[in-house]
Amino acid sequence: MTGLAPYLQRCPLVAILRGVEPVEVVEIALALEENGFSIVEVPLNSPRPLESIARLAETVGDRMLVGAGTVIDPEAVDRVVAAGGRLIVMPHADAAVVERAKSLGALAIPGFATPGEAFAMLRAGADALKLFPAEAAPPAVLKAMRAVLPLEVAVLPVGGITPETMAGYVAAGANGFGLGSALYRPGDTVESVSRKAKAFRDAWVTLPSRSA
Repeated sequence: MTGLAPYLQRCPLVAILRGVEPVEVVEIALALEENGFSIVEVPLNSPRPLESIARLAETVGDRMLVGAGTVIDPEAVDRVVAAGGRLIVMPHADAAVVERAKSLGALAIPGFATPGEAFAMLRAGADALKLFPAEAAPPAVLKAMRAVLPLEVAVLPVGGITPETMAGYVAAGANGFGLGSALYRPGDTVESVSRKAKAFRDAWVTLPSRSA
C-alpha cells in the first residue's frame, strides 16, 4: 500500500465530507479531484458511510486516498477496511484504533490536543497527527508543540479552517489541513463544492513557507 506522503505531496488538504449521501459522493469527489485534491474522508456519522466509502474506493480509489473519519473504536476500522477504505481518521487519541488500522494495512491519522497525546499516537504507529479542534489550538499553540515534535511528522490542523486562516498555521509548522464545513456542507451542490475547493487550493499554493 502506498504511504501517506505521496498524497500529502500532491495536495495536503483533506476533504471531510460529513453528511454526504452515497448518491452524490462520487460526483463530489470527482470535483475535488479536478481541483487538485487527493485525499477524501467520509465521517462515520454520515448517512450510510460505508456505502459511500465503497463507491469512492471503486471509482477513484486508484487515484485518491479514500477513508473514514470519526472512527472511534477498533471494530469500526474493520468495517471501513472491508468497504475499501485505506485511511482511518480519528477525533481522539486512541492507541487501540491506530494499532488496528496498522495491523490491517491502513493509514492512521489520530487526533491530538497535547504533546503527551501526540507522542503516544506516534508510539502506536500513527502516520500523521490531526490537531483537533484547531479552534482551541491557535497557531501559537501549534508552534510551541512543533518545537518538540519530530520534524518529519505531518501535523494537520482540523476545525474551523478557512482559506484565510491557513497562513498562520503554516507559519507555525502545519503541513496541511483537514477541511470540513467550510468545504462541504450537506445540501451543497457539486458546483459549490468545486468553487470552495478551488479557493482552498489557490490559497494553499500561494502560501509562503508551506511545508508540502
